[in-house]
Amino acid sequence: MDVIGVIPARYSSSRFEGKVLADILGKPMIEYVWERAKQARLLDDLIIACDDERVADVARKFGAKVAMTSKSHACGTDRISEVVNPLEVKIVINIQGDEPLIHPTMIDSVAQALLDDSDISIATIIRRIEDHQAVTDPNVVKVVIDKNNFALYFSRAAIPFLSTNSEVKSPVYYKHIGLYGYTKDFLFTYKNLPVSNLEKIESLEQLRVLEEGFRIKVVETRFDTVGVDTIEDLEKVRHYLERHKS
Repeated sequence: MDVIGVIPARYSSSRFEGKVLADILGKPMIEYVWERAKQARLLDDLIIACDDERVADVARKFGAKVAMTSKSHACGTDRISEVVNPLEVKIVINIQGDEPLIHPTMIDSVAQALLDDSDISIATIIRRIEDHQAVTDPNVVKVVIDKNNFALYFSRAAIPFLSTNSEVKSPVYYKHIGLYGYTKDFLFTYKNLPVSNLEKIESLEQLRVLEEGFRIKVVETRFDTVGVDTIEDLEKVRHYLERHKS
């Protein structure tokens, strides 16, 4: 296989217990993620990786391929690593189980970036910020990039900082969308990287990659998502889908 998508779906959550099974207009959230991921053209396979039979049972009922993983994993990366370890696959796409508005082109764009350039080991998605309030919102992760579309830094702060004497009056800000693609080899490198100082400061796991000297390719999308961490986020998704019913 060239590309596999894995949706890590942990039942327990410190902020929102069982959120992957939260009801959204009559369907569990994880089903929306799976349905959208299934529309990606470049995925040769798609697996939901879970640690709880409640999630597995629901996923099997709507037709998903399921892999049960250890409950001891500290993060989704570890869960994905367990699933793909025995598989012959070049590229792994980490599709978050709490992103019910993920667009299939995001998955294809990340996969294509890795397929097109063997020097790229990890890629992710960014989107231009249009709502200025999001620039100063610490829950919206910002990223600055170089001229070749590699990430320079990720932060919860507003970056780049607009100096009062700057000649640039309207800088472009980018939001980071937490969908990642890795080569299989780099996935296991990433899994074993030590927690970095910057990661501890910002509470952003991807910073360990930059701090270790690796490069992260970024691909811009015109689509937005709503990651569900709270009941309020869930309501935003419900309202969005209500407005966009066909």
